[in-house]
Amino acid sequence: MPKAGDTLWDLAIAEVEKRENPDDDGKRVEVWEKSILFMGNKNGGKTTIILRCLEREEIPKPTLALEYTFGRRARRHNTPKDVAHFWELGGGTSLLDLIRIPITSNNIRSFAVVLVLDLSKPNELWTTMEKLLQVTRNHVNKILSKLEKTNPEVATEIKQRMRNNLQRDHPDYELVDPFPIPLVIIGSKYDIFHFTSKSEALLLKARVLVNHLAFGYDKSKSVSVDYGKPLFIPAGLDSLSQIGPPPASDSDIGKMCANTPLELWKKVFEKTFPPKSSCDLQDTKDPAQDLQYAEYEVDVMRAQKNQELEQYKRNASKSWKEMDLDSD
Repeated sequence: MPKAGDTLWDLAIAEVEKRENPDDDGKRVEVWEKSILFMGNKNGGKTTIILRCLEREEIPKPTLALEYTFGRRARRHNTPKDVAHFWELGGGTSLLDLIRIPITSNNIRSFAVVLVLDLSKPNELWTTMEKLLQVTRNHVNKILSKLEKTNPEVATEIKQRMRNNLQRDHPDYELVDPFPIPLVIIGSKYDIFHFTSKSEALLLKARVLVNHLAFGYDKSKSVSVDYGKPLFIPAGLDSLSQIGPPPASDSDIGKMCANTPLELWKKVFEKTFPPKSSCDLQDTKDPAQDLQYAEYEVDVMRAQKNQELEQYKRNASKSWKEMDLDSD
């Protein structure tokens, strides 16, 4: 039983002890441990979704960098609680390098990504999605390349598992390059986008979906492909023919140079919603530098600590390069 003052280290030790000690029937009880990385637009609602999934009544606060929390749930009565690690990347697309920290070769088999896109900011939507998913895909592929040499069975299992989401007789089987780990894309702020009051019902759907990724709960069997309503489409249950062509005239489409249906949709989307520049999306303003929060004694101490940190980084640069963060 965890105590109020338990640290993350205390909880980790307790979980190891549970794995090593059999239950009352003399059988070893496996404790599941999964990880999820939430990413997406700044102020897009990622924290709200996490808090709702963990049933925490807290006021969401802006995520400045990479934040961590966890949840614990039991699958059955009188069984050890499974653990889910929740990581949240702040800053939109400005802190892409931090993606490599939570995703490692040790947890990749049980890792998932939740991309939260703010529907009220269509001019940022496609660029945000593209950058975050590309950096994540590249990093995961590097890990898989390493595993192919050190543990080829695991690498093959991960790739095959994602491929199995699409049946071989699916009309787009040859066109699709599956994301290498489980991925959920959530369009947030639909109530603002569509001027309705369905936010609670939609948050409940998001909660069920995330709980499936985090704790293995049954996933929703509902499907909604009516674009006049909130979409809910599990992997493999849609197709390019069902989606249809992008909303543009034949003459406009004929002028666009695109090699894939996705490229064509991107060009039509960005013609309607011109994307913001990279500079606009990479606003990394440090709240600690905001004059409205100035406090002399604190600022002096912070400046001193910054100098100490820079000195430490210089002294430790060699050892940092030797650390394996799965970045090669």
